[in-house]
Amino acid sequence: MHKPDVTWDSVNILLFQLQPSRNLENQSDEVTFILLGFSEYPELQVPLFLLFLAIYTVTVLGNLGMVMIIRINPKLHTPMYYFLSHLSFLDFCYSTVVTPKLLENLVVGDRTISFTGCIMQFSLACISVVTETFMLAVMAYDRFVAVCNPLLYTAVMSQKLCSLLVGASYSWGIACSLTLTCFLLQLSFRRNNIIHNFVCEYGAVISVSCSDPYISQKILFVSATFNEISSLVIILTSYIFIFITVMRMPSTGGRHKAFSTCASHLTAITIFHGTILFLYCVPNSKRSWLMIRVASVFYTVVIPMLNPLIYSLRNKEVKEIVKTLINTKLMSFNVK
Repeated sequence: MHKPDVTWDSVNILLFQLQPSRNLENQSDEVTFILLGFSEYPELQVPLFLLFLAIYTVTVLGNLGMVMIIRINPKLHTPMYYFLSHLSFLDFCYSTVVTPKLLENLVVGDRTISFTGCIMQFSLACISVVTETFMLAVMAYDRFVAVCNPLLYTAVMSQKLCSLLVGASYSWGIACSLTLTCFLLQLSFRRNNIIHNFVCEYGAVISVSCSDPYISQKILFVSATFNEISSLVIILTSYIFIFITVMRMPSTGGRHKAFSTCASHLTAITIFHGTILFLYCVPNSKRSWLMIRVASVFYTVVIPMLNPLIYSLRNKEVKEIVKTLINTKLMSFNVK
């Protein structure tokens, strides 16, 4: 007689679903979440662990390396690289908030995360994502000034203005995160909750709440829509003026140089915003959970790795400085 396949994951899920619903005053002490991730593919756990570990290693080395190169080299002490160093720092933070827990869940049977841990993961990830959204918009404005007003670039993009733009991006990211986190804290949850993802994403968390999610969903929609539209308006407006200015240039060489300075940034913007729009346009149904997880992997794990590669591979100054540093290290090693 055929026996049904029973796994520890299915048993745990069944037990957790049978737990009674509670409205707890000390909710943070008792509520836990299960991040299912890719648990339904047990044969892929080890390959996925090795893949994500390699990606995370490249992400950490690439982004921290970019920050160090920009900080120690005087040639790169310009507004463009100042913004780029903060973009790399945000990618490092975002990846570090999400990926270690993903790696743990791939090798450890216990996929639970505490209420406090889940809220903290969402809050820190939200700060990084929202700040990066507007950092890319700030970088678009920087390219607009550089291409359309090159003679006034140094005067316009002063150190004070650059610091103000970066500070405003971080402040808005923190404000959005605190707002959404406060609404999450107002919800009640069962003692154990199953999240069909590998990260405590806002929509996934409120979907398992015992409370009415209407207000929380509206807050998320308004916040996400405002951030996307406002940042894209800045980016598109900047690049429309850049395109017009470039097309008026008499020489082909001047056009090529102008476009090359914007190519890396345009690539990063396309990947980042394209993935966000795709992720939040996917219907929130059971049939789309796998697609949501794949998009989430690209959004949370792959993009932070791609940004330093895009800027280093397409940027002559960065490549020359990296080659110089490598040659210097090799020469010092040979001397020893």
